Parts: sequence; C-alpha cells; structure tokens
Amino acid sequence: MWRVATVISLSDETPTARSITLDVDDWPGHIAGQHVDVRLMAPDGYSAVRSYSIASAPNSQGRIELTVERLPNGEVSPYLTQELAVGDRLELRGPIGGGFVWHTEQPGPVQLVAGGSGIVPLMAMLRSRELVGSGVPFRLLYSVREPEAVFYRNELRALSDDGEANITYAYTRSVPKDWPLLPGRIDAHLIESSTWSPKLNASCYVCGPTSFVERATSLLISTGNQRENIRTERFGPTADHK
Repeated sequence: MWRVATVISLSDETPTARSITLDVDDWPGHIAGQHVDVRLMAPDGYSAVRSYSIASAPNSQGRIELTVERLPNGEVSPYLTQELAVGDRLELRGPIGGGFVWHTEQPGPVQLVAGGSGIVPLMAMLRSRELVGSGVPFRLLYSVREPEAVFYRNELRALSDDGEANITYAYTRSVPKDWPLLPGRIDAHLIESSTWSPKLNASCYVCGPTSFVERATSLLISTGNQRENIRTERFGPTADHK
C-alpha cells in the first residue's frame, strides 16, 4: 500500500547526506530497524523506487525521518538530497522488514556495528532506547571514511557524553587531529577492544555495504560471538541506499 508523505523539514548531515522528516498519511507505526520504499514519478510516467532505512524512533505523530546519502550515479538520491523542498510530497510503502529490528523490551546488551550510511537504522535503535528510557546497555562501533562523513555527529556526541552509549569510531581514510590511531579498517583487535565480551551474548546488529558487513560479521564470529546473535542488513555499492 502506497501512502502520501509530506516533507516537513530538511537537515544536512554531511556534504552529501540529508535527513528528511516526513508526515505520513495513516502511518501505522514502525519498529527500529525497518525501512520504507520511496517512489518518484516523472511527468512522462516513468517511476523509480528505492528503499531507505528509517532513522527515527517510533512515535505516535505519524512522522518518520529518512537519511539519504547522495550517490554520484544515483537515480533517486540526488533528487532527494538536492532538489526536494519542504512541502513537497513523496509516495511511501512500508514499514518493511522484521528480521533486522530492535524491540525496546529486548534484554541487553546490544552491540551496533555500522559502516558509513549503515548507521541509519542503528540510529533508530539508539533513539528508541533513549525515548523509552531503557537501561539496556548499548555500544556502537562506527566505521567511516573521515570525520566530515559522520552522520548525526552532535547527537552521537551527546549520547556518548551522557553515558547513554559507548561509541568507538574507526576512520578508514583520514583521522581527526591528535587521533591516536592511523586510518584503517576494523580488525580483530578493534572488535575485541571496543565491543561487548562474547560471554555476555550481546545482540549484534551490523549494517553497511556488503563487503563491510561480511568482514564485520566474520570478525565478530572469530572473536567468539555466536552467529545466531548477529543480525545483518546490507546494501550494494552501486544502488541507492537501503
């Protein structure tokens, strides 16, 4: 079922990514980790559909937030990040997905592992935890190209400063000034030092490009985590983000 959504606010997260807040007609509600399909229709009748993760926590206002990263050869993301304006309308279908979700009543702890824009559905989980005042302990390992590419920078800093989440960054291309490590991908040492001990049987959520998800999952398993405790969501390098 397609629903009409109206843009009520826009906010740039990075030079290439934008958060879009939508008021959705008859929105049934969602669970943190789910996504929606967005359909754009051209005047000549051509349509394009892409999937985007929901970044916002569930709420009763019928509003959701999507964060879209612009891809150089994207068919939909350039429009959503450069041309879309407050008051414009989109067509949405969803919420979609039930395997990569976090319910607020789940026991903890929770380990989040994000690669690039894979932070989006994990942000919904962090926001859901904060919204309900859950005491479930969260950790986030966030791999990103450079400091300027971090989504939700101020919000993540506040969560870390307030002790709401333990957050570790892994920069793959350039690092902040005085950063103690050289740029590099996540490895076994970083997994062991920044994630929950496998003895705690944490629920692990891994999201990002396919190659990142496969590597992170393999590292989590090699350091003692059980495969059945790991949930994954991935997207290809050439498609608009899901």
